[in-house]
Amino acid sequence: MQGAVSPVAPRQARSRPTLRDVALLAGVSPKTASRVINGEPGVSSAKVSAVERAVAQLNYRPNFTASSLRRSSGRTAAIGAVLEDVGNPFSAALLRSLEDAARDRDVLIFAGSVDEDAERERALLRAFTIRQADALVVVPASDRHGHLSDEVNAGTPVVFVDRPPVGLHVDAVLADNVEGAAAAVHHLVAHGHRDIAYLGDLRTIATARLRFQGFKEALSDHGIRPSSAVHDLHTMAEAEHAVERLLAGAAPPTALFVAQNLVTIGVLRALQRLGRHHDVALVGFDDFPLADLLEPAVTVIAQDPSAMGRVAASLIFRRLDGEVWEPTTHVVPTRLIARGSGEIRGPWAT
Repeated sequence: MQGAVSPVAPRQARSRPTLRDVALLAGVSPKTASRVINGEPGVSSAKVSAVERAVAQLNYRPNFTASSLRRSSGRTAAIGAVLEDVGNPFSAALLRSLEDAARDRDVLIFAGSVDEDAERERALLRAFTIRQADALVVVPASDRHGHLSDEVNAGTPVVFVDRPPVGLHVDAVLADNVEGAAAAVHHLVAHGHRDIAYLGDLRTIATARLRFQGFKEALSDHGIRPSSAVHDLHTMAEAEHAVERLLAGAAPPTALFVAQNLVTIGVLRALQRLGRHHDVALVGFDDFPLADLLEPAVTVIAQDPSAMGRVAASLIFRRLDGEVWEPTTHVVPTRLIARGSGEIRGPWAT
């Protein structure tokens, strides 16, 4: 269900500090301030220190965009997108959706991958903000986002996608992770499985925690305890090894719920190599290319990254057009696509 957006009284945004502001605070000329900021020689150490203090105090960010490329409004016609991994199908679909919406506005999208690295996230955000991107779309790796407060207060629209912001009050577009994971479990139980194992991504990732929550809650609804849970699988190779260990155990699961698409691919490789892909049921969270062409085809809980990108773009451009509202979380539903792997009958099938 999409959250309601209600107009509220506009908050006066602080304008970005200028080079002239830095010069006034430092007690030097704009030319001297510019030389210090650009690292040019010939400025006394006292003036360098004064300018550096002013830059830090004002949180000044130099404008690297040529004035000839800027619009009359002062915007750069560019949006920065900080994504998990542009090579992942989810990130790729999200990015394409943002690009399609931006093209209609003659706006460019600049994107980078954080690879679950909080320092990389901050570096990318810094790179986009010092180049004065008009807005930011963020799929975060970190769990602290207060460092973006200055950008938000300066009027830069910021939208978080897939994972919620922490310590920052901005719009967010999220998938229904808990309900999606629960739907996978209910589906497997309905097909006769009670020994259901969970294989998930890094527990530092908010979506991984939410999907595990939905998994546990759904099992509890049926009076079932988790067969086993393997966390912190972030590569296909790690997922393969995890499945091998699970199926070699004394009480192997009859079904698997896999909470991330690249992990699902690793699980499928292991099942096929072991010859178990026709007798171990599988539901994966998030679709991936060619999942419907495997044998059996892969049952998934499908997110809609394209829809999430469209909602995020709409929020961005509405704010850039001057609309104001209290930041809102928009939840995009998931859907179960039954293709075969999740319908393999279990020992308690009736």
